[in-house]
Amino acid sequence: MKYLSILLLFLIACASPKTDQAPLYDYDVEQRLTELGIELQVPGAPLANYVNAVRTGNLVFMAGKGPRLPEGGNVTGKVGDSLSIEQGYEAARLSGIAQLAALKAEIGDLNNVVRIVKVTGMVNATADFTSHPEVINGYSDLMVEVFGDRGKHARAAVGMASLPRDIAVEIEMVVEVAPK
Repeated sequence: MKYLSILLLFLIACASPKTDQAPLYDYDVEQRLTELGIELQVPGAPLANYVNAVRTGNLVFMAGKGPRLPEGGNVTGKVGDSLSIEQGYEAARLSGIAQLAALKAEIGDLNNVVRIVKVTGMVNATADFTSHPEVINGYSDLMVEVFGDRGKHARAAVGMASLPRDIAVEIEMVVEVAPK
């Protein structure tokens, strides 16, 4: 009976929610954005029958986002034709900023990001263009700048014959977040 009581107390202690967990970061992620000169805009509502994010458990699946310019509109064109690799890189970075805005709207506080898990980057490119990874590095580099090692992720970087409304890149991601 004594051992059963100890076992029961142990199980209760293990099952109890932890409210005094240490923060995930030794810095404030949202302050880091400010230091990087990044201001997140309120994301617009999708124009079709989908949502910006779907949360299931501790995973958030983000819809694809394009390179939204701060003054409005998008970076458009084909990398390898009207856009250089460097311009594609910047477009991918802008897509990352749009994703972070949508993610913040979904989870409330970017300090709750446990890890960027998976990124799929699509590049609007000419048929002979082969430097897709160098373009999507603009997104990946931003995630590491913001989240440190927690921003490193599995990734695909692929070329597309076209993207919606001729945007230069479209990028989607999967994020692990802290439990609610």
